Amino acid sequence: MSDNMNIEPEKVVRDEDILDEAAKEKKKKHHFRNGFLLGFGSATAVILIAAIVFTTVTHTGPNGLLSSKVEKKLSMLSNVIDSYYYKDVSDDTKATGLYKGLLSSMGDEYTEYYTAAEYKDLMVSLSGDYAGIGAVLSQNKDTMQITVNTVYSGSPAEKAGLKKGDIIISVDGNQAVDESLNDFVQRIRGEKGTSMTLVYERNGERKTVSISRDEVIVPSVSYKMLSDQIGYIQITQFSSGTQKEFEAALADLKEQGMKGIVFDLRDNPGGMVDSVVAILDDILPKGTVVYMKDKNGKRTDYTSDDEKQLDLPMTVLVNENSASAAEIFTGAVMDFQKGTVIGTKTFGKGIVQTTLPFSDGSAVKITTASYYTPNGTSIQGKGIQPNVQLEYQFLGSSDQEYDWTLDNQIQKAIEVLKTSKYK
Repeated sequence: MSDNMNIEPEKVVRDEDILDEAAKEKKKKHHFRNGFLLGFGSATAVILIAAIVFTTVTHTGPNGLLSSKVEKKLSMLSNVIDSYYYKDVSDDTKATGLYKGLLSSMGDEYTEYYTAAEYKDLMVSLSGDYAGIGAVLSQNKDTMQITVNTVYSGSPAEKAGLKKGDIIISVDGNQAVDESLNDFVQRIRGEKGTSMTLVYERNGERKTVSISRDEVIVPSVSYKMLSDQIGYIQITQFSSGTQKEFEAALADLKEQGMKGIVFDLRDNPGGMVDSVVAILDDILPKGTVVYMKDKNGKRTDYTSDDEKQLDLPMTVLVNENSASAAEIFTGAVMDFQKGTVIGTKTFGKGIVQTTLPFSDGSAVKITTASYYTPNGTSIQGKGIQPNVQLEYQFLGSSDQEYDWTLDNQIQKAIEVLKTSKYK
């Protein structure tokens, strides 16, 4: 099946994704194997990663990066900073700027350098075991506005009254629109038991609450039985534990007599390739579910076998925030003609990132390949058009709490499944 890969979105981070797209995606306790990331890149980004060990090659000499001309200019620039900048800057800080600048010079928003501290924070967020408030946040790329996407049951965020759709204004006086989502999330995370003052806006009214940080264990799968024996499984991110959660949910729904199923991947920012491939192996017949190509044209196939498959009518719900690994799932179900995709066009992230850790604790994340649906379609920059195009609409009044019976896309999925032949 797969190496340890992730498909990464752009900026949903958990707790801060709060994984968040990403997750989004939301966590993983991983030992390091060859790894790629899938994810998305709209207003949400869940960051998921795996690691790969490699050998560092230093290029020097007149034709390499660190030629005498380049070294001379770097030394000159360092002296300019020391002589004229209004604050003292350490050599370590300047070196970090060089590393980050080198990676950003490719103009690829998914390729970046992590300091040891940044990489450690990233791994903590992926483990799904950290101190935060228990919410998934997303950021609009243009306005920098940060919005609550999900509030986890029993979390500090829920206890403080936060709800999906709330706009985060500030934490401890630090304005949300002044920082990237990743940086702002670091203000939300912290030591268990410590408190923060959070200001948010709902329906034009601002409220201030004090929230005490606590350990957050973030599930990636939730499920229920809907009407007419139709099962419902929501996957919020494809992380290391998602397959186990998914299989438990599927088994329970089968035991309850499920006759059809709705897979909800709306706002799922992506995750690990091996996670989504393993889940597709649980529901699809034998065949390639996704394949990847690097810049040399080398192709790697990820497949399902005939040992397990779900012989029931199925639908998949998606939206513009369904990205990368979520798009792999959607594209495979569509190309295998095993289900009906309902919603709006997906995000369109068809490239893969690999995270490479260094011995000093730092790491780089770099785009290494493109991926394709079973029929050979690249969705990079294009997304996937659903079989049934349907904008989301809440059928209740503005003051009503969310209820699946008032979700027009879920209701459409039930309608489609009821017209299918129940087994």
